[in-house]
Amino acid sequence: MAPTRRRKLAILGYRTARKTAITVQFVKNEFVTSYRPTIEDTYYKKYTLNEQNYELDIVDTAGQEDYSLFPVSCSLDVYGYVLVYSVTSVKSFEVVKVIHDKLMDVLGRIKIPTVLVGNKTDLDRERKVSTEEGRKLAQSWKVIFLETSAKEDSNVKAIFDGIIMEIEKQDGNLPEEKSCIVS
Repeated sequence: MAPTRRRKLAILGYRTARKTAITVQFVKNEFVTSYRPTIEDTYYKKYTLNEQNYELDIVDTAGQEDYSLFPVSCSLDVYGYVLVYSVTSVKSFEVVKVIHDKLMDVLGRIKIPTVLVGNKTDLDRERKVSTEEGRKLAQSWKVIFLETSAKEDSNVKAIFDGIIMEIEKQDGNLPEEKSCIVS
């Protein structure tokens, strides 16, 4: 088996998208029922995909509540990005578009390993963003699109499988080991 690969991922999105719930569901197999605003946490998980071992550092960022905010944790040493919006919030969908644009500007790469995630499908009766809108946005960015429910553990593993596969496609274009601060 090949040596273990260490990969740092960042989860970005509006504060109500439940990024932490997705992360904790993946790392600990449990659903976080209470909302606790995240300043910034890093979670660690050993993971195997396609017979390759990984050590994942998952940076769960503070919610991007304003179009002008961009987290300091989004640095050049992040290998891939999970952009999360809530299917019950148009604002979260709009914010994720701005985050993507800022990532493209800051990192200056044509292709950034990214997965676009519409979370909270368990609240489908409250849906404000259609599956088709999410799919079209992902197609325009040429990224993977998934809808998920952290509560029901629906498609959560698929998010991380997808981002790892996207990172590995760009193995020759991995990020540098230095950080940049963006505001």
